[in-house]
Amino acid sequence: MSLFLTEITIANPERDAVETLLAQVSVAASEVAGSLLDAQVSEDLSRIFAVFEHGDAVLLAKSLDTLNIVSTEPAEVRLVGATIEEVREHASGGEYLVEWDLPAGLTMDAYLERKKEKSPLYAQVPEVTFLRTYVREDLGKCLCFYDAPDEEAVCRARDVVGAPVDRLHKLADQTTSTTP
Repeated sequence: MSLFLTEITIANPERDAVETLLAQVSVAASEVAGSLLDAQVSEDLSRIFAVFEHGDAVLLAKSLDTLNIVSTEPAEVRLVGATIEEVREHASGGEYLVEWDLPAGLTMDAYLERKKEKSPLYAQVPEVTFLRTYVREDLGKCLCFYDAPDEEAVCRARDVVGAPVDRLHKLADQTTSTTP
């Protein structure tokens, strides 16, 4: 099975509505032989970053369309820095999510080599823990998850590894942000 990222805009940013929507999204994926692997919610409850295990992006998109939600088309992603089993075991998406719009011309091999080379530099910012990245196979962008005391610490960690921050999101606490 492949992994697919979908970003969902939440129409009713209230905790109960978000929890209900997450349950509906999970059921929709399971009804077409897939599963919701990871779902993290922005602190303002306006967006869900959902990663699914599924064999067919078109079938997954059709299933999500039945929910009448505003979402991006499922984009195939690669998990870097963690295993699928680790994601399943640890529900935390971290406290912060960084979106990085990757530069044109970057190849997956070059991205992965850069990640391998730069990751040890995170040790220079010990208050920040890198958790995982989902990088789109089309290299449109990646989502990087961190535990950190504040946004400034995340930005320092990104500076150390030479990676920009295009958008930075504080994630909702674990009562809202959930991995099924």
